[in-house]
Amino acid sequence: MEDLYPSRINSEPTVIERKDPILHSDAGQLSPGPLTIEQLKSFDSNGFLFLPNLFSDQEVKNMQSELDGLWEEASSSTRPEVIREPQSDKVRSIFAVHRDDPMFSALARDSRLQSAVEQILGSEVYVHQSRINYKQGFNGKEFYWHSDFETWHVEDGMPRMRAVSFSILLDDNYEYNGPLMLIPGSHKYFVSCVGRTPENHYKDSLRKQEYGVPDHESLTWLAKQGGISVPTGPAGSVLMFECNTMHGSNSNITPFSRRNVFMVYNSVSNALVKPFSGQAPRPEHIATRQSSLVNK
Repeated sequence: MEDLYPSRINSEPTVIERKDPILHSDAGQLSPGPLTIEQLKSFDSNGFLFLPNLFSDQEVKNMQSELDGLWEEASSSTRPEVIREPQSDKVRSIFAVHRDDPMFSALARDSRLQSAVEQILGSEVYVHQSRINYKQGFNGKEFYWHSDFETWHVEDGMPRMRAVSFSILLDDNYEYNGPLMLIPGSHKYFVSCVGRTPENHYKDSLRKQEYGVPDHESLTWLAKQGGISVPTGPAGSVLMFECNTMHGSNSNITPFSRRNVFMVYNSVSNALVKPFSGQAPRPEHIATRQSSLVNK
């Protein structure tokens, strides 16, 4: 398969114009669904959309309770799905929660998420990846600027830009407790990064990414084009963003945690192939290769 978005193979970074549509539809018609025309146009232009209060207070409380239980279990776990902070043994992330936890399995099938992503991608979908990010107060470290698609393309073999992430806020997100920052319009460009990917890179990159990180000049250019947006809001809100949107977050040095659940949906027409790095695929709990449909 032709590599339309080569990365980590050249000595100098480059910026490539996107070769895939953002809104996928038949005969130029937007697919019906819960998102309005204005919301779809905003997603198309900016690469993300913030949906305040999508989940009720009770739903949030139920999920928060589940997070607490998973945190306690993970604190002493050696399972590979549990990722720890780069400079401590604090839990940073738990992967494959849609597979291993009944509540988050149901969340992955929630029509409020699934219908919206199918409307954008114009096809049936499956869960490519799920995880909880526990950015605890005082201890939660940063996630440096990156495009998810760059990693999923190089290390997982995702051929095209036809995936969408949902960040479900399970704590109030303020400007000061490490919320997600995004560069509007950055999804229209692919930053080809430098540095050959080491074997089993994921074992270190999930704690602190060093390869697949965009260069300062490219980041500056993107930010000057679109600025930086920091969507904030109450627990129960949802941030959905395109797979190639440049994003990151600061460390959380406040007392207020910022726990989010991520659900990533990929089109069934965009199933993973051999990683474009030429290396072995990352484990199934990080990148689902069995593209079974999300149940209706």
